[in-house]
Parts: sequence; C-alpha cells; structure tokens
Amino acid sequence: MTELGRRTGRPPLSGIRILEFGGIGPGPFGTMILGDMGAEVLRIDRPGFSAMAPDNILLRGRRRIEADLKSPVERDKVLELCASADVVIEGFRPGVMERLGLGPTECMARNPGLVYARMTGWGQYGPYARAAGHDINYLAVAGVLDTIGRAGEAPVIPLNYVADYGGGGMLLVAGVLAALVERSVSGLGQVVDVAMVDGAALFLADVLSRYQQGQWIPERGSNPYDSGAPYYDVYRTLDGKYMAVGAIEPQFYRALLAGLGLTDIDPAAKEERSTWAETRRRVSEAFASRTEAQWSSVFSELEACVTPVVPFTRLSEEPHLMERGSYSVSDGSIQPGVAPRFSRSQVPAGGPVVETVLDDVHAEWTGSKPAG
Repeated sequence: MTELGRRTGRPPLSGIRILEFGGIGPGPFGTMILGDMGAEVLRIDRPGFSAMAPDNILLRGRRRIEADLKSPVERDKVLELCASADVVIEGFRPGVMERLGLGPTECMARNPGLVYARMTGWGQYGPYARAAGHDINYLAVAGVLDTIGRAGEAPVIPLNYVADYGGGGMLLVAGVLAALVERSVSGLGQVVDVAMVDGAALFLADVLSRYQQGQWIPERGSNPYDSGAPYYDVYRTLDGKYMAVGAIEPQFYRALLAGLGLTDIDPAAKEERSTWAETRRRVSEAFASRTEAQWSSVFSELEACVTPVVPFTRLSEEPHLMERGSYSVSDGSIQPGVAPRFSRSQVPAGGPVVETVLDDVHAEWTGSKPAG
C-alpha cells in the first residue's frame, strides 16, 4: 500500500456547487477537473442543444439540464440557482450573458459570495475581445505558435492542448480555486476573467527569459528543446515506431551515447551547435537499427531519459499508467484518471453525465424539497 493508498476523507471540493453554462473545450475541461475534486456540477444547455455528446469524457460527473434562458420564468429560476451556487462558469463571447440577464451584476446581486468565472479566447476587453477564434489563433497571436516546429518549416499545430486545455482549462481551475480561497477570508465573490491568450502568454515565460539573456535563437528548431538539439528529439526505430529522447543533463547524455554504442562522440561537445547535425544523423541511424522493444529494453537499464512513444491506442498496455491509475479502463472504454492525488481526500472518478430537469434541480437547490 502506497502512502496515497488509504484515502478516506471527503473530496477537497465537497460542498462546492458549480453552475456551468454549456460550452465546449476549455470550460468543460476545467469544470471536469473541479468536479473530479468533488464539486457538485450542474451543466445548463439551451433546449434541444448540446455541443457535446452525452458520453464525452469532459462531461463526466455532472448533472445536465436544459433551460430556455430567453424565457423570463426559466431565466429567473436559473438566477435563483445562482443564489445557491458557489461558482458560475460561462464561456460565451463578452456581452452574451449580460444580454440574457445572467451577467455578473445580476447573479452576484442574488449572491455576493459568488465566484463568476468567464472562459474566453481573447478575454473580456481588448481589440480582439469580441472576435471569433480557436486554439491556433490564440497561440499565434501570443507568440507561442512561432516557437513550435522544425528548422526551416512552418509552425507545427500542437492540437488544441496548449491554449484550450493548458492555457484555458487549467488556468480556469487555478482562477476559480484562488477566488474560493480569497472568499474564505473576505466573504465576497468576484469575477474571474480567464483568457486563453493570457494562458498561452504565460507559457512563453521561459523562452522569453532565455531569449532576453541571449540564450535562445529566434529561428524555430535551433534551440535545445525545440528539436534543434539531437539530445532532445524523437527518433524512428527499425519497426517504424518512435523513441523520445530527453537527455538534457550531461550524465543523461553520456548514458544516451553509451546505450546507442556511440562512444566515439565526445559528450563534452554536447552544446556545440556546429556538431548537432552530424550527431543527429548518427543518433538517427542508431535508433533505426533496432526495434522499439529492443531499445526500450536497452534504456530500461540506463538513466538516459529515453522512453518509447506510446500510441494513445495502446495506453492500457503501459504498466506505469495502469498501476498509477493515470488512465482507467471500464467496459472497453478508457479515460484519464482523477488527478492530482491527495493523501487523505478520496476522489473517485465521476460517472457519465446525468440528465435531469430544471424544476427538479430548482426545487432541490432552493430547499423546497429534500435532495434526492
């Protein structure tokens, strides 16, 4: 039994109620994490509409209702839900919730302790605030996309992991939790303006520091961690699979060269850019001479920061992921486990979204009938 093996306390966010107004991408992702930590989440979609399939993993652990927010009767019921909520999360363009009569002013008038989180791409103000956009656009404008890619090639799209989920959803979680902590002192809620372009900008802190210190070349694919250096890259194996190499520190680089049998390469020349092209050629040829399984066996005995690139279709075969519960498998379906882990708090994975109706939730939350 590990030190995290016995968890009997209630979830960290037990007792926190969240109203999530239907959206896609970073909002549901961040709300999923908050729900995983024990918050009670109610998602509100407009009648006949949900941008996400009910079995979407991002919707786990919630209840879902439909409400016509243009109907004064149903809007007022939703406002009364705000009076019993701790957090509102919405992901519409600036001004949409105000036009519906559900903006921060209206909701916080009912509940001064409400944390009202606004998840957008460009933020609540600025020249782009009301413009359309997606992950790629926020990365492009924030300068992040310019740094990702091979030398002499166009920028590479990192799916929608960076702005949507990292700079958006994760920042949403941090902002909501910070506002809840502050409320525990002041007793007051506040508006949390979460913009993916802001989150993307945070990710550039290290590169900007290095560049301004003269340690980073502005051309893509020319630096230690952007595929410029041979010791930090991905290499194809004999059987068409890939090994990831992150041998940054000198001792790991020496182990890399030893594992590959390249003992004639001087490890002391690791940072000499003039040697990178030839070293990359030889490292690439070495990896291409054996299979992924063979190289995995070699480097399992060495501290070289070399691992196989596990296809997402083979996650259930990866022992470390399964032992930790990084992913869980049920009825042939796989999904990410709950993270982070807590020493006392129990955080069981949420089940699929549960459909309910506005009137039932309204009666429950406003106390006109017992829960359940």
